[in-house]
Amino acid sequence: MRRSYPADLSTAVRDAWPADARPLPAGLETLLDVAYHASFLREEERPVTCRIIAAPPSALPHDAGPPAALLPLSFTAPRAFDEHELRRLSPAASTTRALIGVDDDLDALSIWGIVQSGPRWLQASAGGRAKEPPMPRCLVVRVVRPGHLVVSCGSELVAELRGGKLSDFNLDVFHTEWLSEAFQDARTAAVADHLARAKIPLDERVAADLTRHIGQQMIKRVVTTMRSAHHGGTLVVGPPTCLAESILRLKYDFRDAEPRRRFRTIVLSILEWIAERARTEGGEASIDLYRHAADPALAELDEGLFELSNLIAALASVDGAVVLTKRFEILGFGAEIAGSLPVVSEVRRAMDLEGDAFVTEVVDAVGTRHRSAYRLCAAVPDAVAIVVSQDGSVRFVKHHRGVVTYWDHGPGD
Repeated sequence: MRRSYPADLSTAVRDAWPADARPLPAGLETLLDVAYHASFLREEERPVTCRIIAAPPSALPHDAGPPAALLPLSFTAPRAFDEHELRRLSPAASTTRALIGVDDDLDALSIWGIVQSGPRWLQASAGGRAKEPPMPRCLVVRVVRPGHLVVSCGSELVAELRGGKLSDFNLDVFHTEWLSEAFQDARTAAVADHLARAKIPLDERVAADLTRHIGQQMIKRVVTTMRSAHHGGTLVVGPPTCLAESILRLKYDFRDAEPRRRFRTIVLSILEWIAERARTEGGEASIDLYRHAADPALAELDEGLFELSNLIAALASVDGAVVLTKRFEILGFGAEIAGSLPVVSEVRRAMDLEGDAFVTEVVDAVGTRHRSAYRLCAAVPDAVAIVVSQDGSVRFVKHHRGVVTYWDHGPGD
């Protein structure tokens, strides 16, 4: 396999750069090369991780700051842009909360300061209720780990270099139609429950959209927590018949009672809160109302979702799969996928969101966790398996258009 390096990443970024974005710096390859070499350094035994934003301070607003906006702090004199300066600055510009500002308007790249963003930008991939701060449409480079760079146009992912492999596309599985369709019946049931119990019912479409959004945020949090543990694990989301037919054998199963249906309880409470707030304020019930509202009661419900996400991620640390229904009822964990299921020798790797473009792969190159998920989805077409590897990669698996298909979910970490 031919290895890719910053020069290859530079070409991929230029090819994919949006026409309406800030022009790329003339020294793009130099910028990526410096970031790449900095990724292999350490600062007092700490790995170098950071985000770099290539825009002069004049391109950023100066009258606001986190959590809703960026805060640019300029040095009185610029610093040289090289890997050692990145190494020294990386502890001060925590990758989760800040960026290192690089001026691309001068003859040579220079570091002009630090831009504080706060952690809300992570919520697009990690889940969360609050609105993330807007990012200007300019070059942003994230140094993740040695040899691993992620390039974005503002918040829009453009390309990735990881372990000598180049990716110029990004699949965010939460934007697919097939995933939405897989949970359609669960959303319909949730809306029916809401209409049956709410004193002030929401419009059915609004209730369905909110239920979908809240469910996605919780699963994003689960996956992010699993990735950060670097243990790996499997989530199986499907019909309870998986257990009745002995396709899955639970080592630790939970009693059929209200606590295992905690997600349903929280969602119904959130829908009622939104309906009541919209009526009180005379506004529109929407996802934006849910994301912008600063109310202790809603914050407590959101914290409940956060704790539930952490619980599910912790259960995934035990060998075996965590088994959920499509309404995210926790059936149990430590599940073994039956060894008697038919062997799956080939799967499709989706190259786009809906699996219209794909390549066929043999399964010998992956481990037991992935092969088990393939066999399960072949036997239970209605199930969705989410496999998180120790290295942080995430794979969604589904029986799709008659064939077991997987999607590698998003670049970065």
